[in-house]
Amino acid sequence: MTDGNPESTGFDHAAAKVRTFPQVPGVYLMKDVADRVIYVGKAKNLRSRAGSYFLKAAAEDSRTANWIGEIADIDFVQCDSEVDALLMEARLVKDIQPKHNKDLKDDKSFPYLMITTRDEFPRVEVTREPKERGVKLYGPFPSAGALRGAIQVLQRIFKFRTCTLDISESDERWQWFRPCLLHSIHQCTAPCNFRISKEEYRRDIKRLQTFMEGGKKRLLSEMNKEMLAASKSLDFERAAVLRDEIKMLDRLEERGELETHAQPEVFYVDPKKGLTGLRKVLSLPETPRVIEGMDIAHLGGGETVASMVQFIDGLPFKPGYRRFRIQDVDGIDDFRSMYEVVSRRFRRLSDEGESFPDILLIDGGKGQLNAAMAAFRDQEISPPTVISLAKREEEIFRPGVSESIKLSKSSYALRLLQYVRDESHRFAQHYHHILRSKSTFDR
Repeated sequence: MTDGNPESTGFDHAAAKVRTFPQVPGVYLMKDVADRVIYVGKAKNLRSRAGSYFLKAAAEDSRTANWIGEIADIDFVQCDSEVDALLMEARLVKDIQPKHNKDLKDDKSFPYLMITTRDEFPRVEVTREPKERGVKLYGPFPSAGALRGAIQVLQRIFKFRTCTLDISESDERWQWFRPCLLHSIHQCTAPCNFRISKEEYRRDIKRLQTFMEGGKKRLLSEMNKEMLAASKSLDFERAAVLRDEIKMLDRLEERGELETHAQPEVFYVDPKKGLTGLRKVLSLPETPRVIEGMDIAHLGGGETVASMVQFIDGLPFKPGYRRFRIQDVDGIDDFRSMYEVVSRRFRRLSDEGESFPDILLIDGGKGQLNAAMAAFRDQEISPPTVISLAKREEEIFRPGVSESIKLSKSSYALRLLQYVRDESHRFAQHYHHILRSKSTFDR
């Protein structure tokens, strides 16, 4: 490490030494004359990043100017990838507590990676306000962008969820929930739709924790053994999944800059928060439980159908879905078609003494909403809370109110309404699959 000569262990010695560092990912450790680590940092390219502290710019930078003169030596630990380096940096800062990483270890505003261990299906999130119980924490990390990028990379391997849904294995309604985009792009195993068992999901979370704690080699060894066992037992699908995961772990160094992987949050739907938000937005006396959504679709030959979907407690209830063939409208007329389907649906409910939904969501703007309200008026039926959602600007319209409600795109209430609207649209468009079974239509 040092040759005992005070001059050789000074700043110039460290500057010369860093020029011999490899150009690979890793962690660098700055030391003072007493051989104490005073700063730890991570790098995609050790020589370039660590060498930047010995340039003129570092002496003029307010973040480094007051302490780089203390550097008397420098060492490094080579890592397989920038992701590995990011995690090692956090572990070393936590263990060594270098004095010039003081802000990082003391300031709670720095991001942590948090795993919610008490959830049936634990979730992973970045937080600046970590909980004290029921979680496993990693960090803090110096860069939120790099941490989010690392999570995106690791999510492709371990396929954990990052949403805030309260998923319960005992609640069968989750089997009708539509997974978000992350499942479609193979970054989540969709526990929200029971596409993975609780045991299998927790096994993947355990693997993530092993990796986060520096056990990459042990993890790869275990996964290789499991892959061979799956192959021997002729479970080739499982063996192929493990093979791909092992390959991605081995190739983390090919992922490029971590910040480039950070992506916007996928718009998942949190049912409870969505319903609570709707109560507030619509000034309802109680939190709604049942939402029905209606949409009009036009098929080949000028045929028009309507779809109705039903959500209970914010989740799809598919036994409550209905399709209607429009009977009394010639040609294409969305307003008259909506008038007809609302009349038929609520006339039946009223005559049979059935409960109305708490909210009826109409797909469209003021025209479709006015047509629905005209149906209630002409049938002499008191309507439930009726609103419409216009797709172009995602505006919410209410009867008798000229101004629309415009919610933030990240609003839980808006996301839930979009989910209901999109589901009614999807259900209407699948008409051709049931043409052979006309008995499924309400008459």
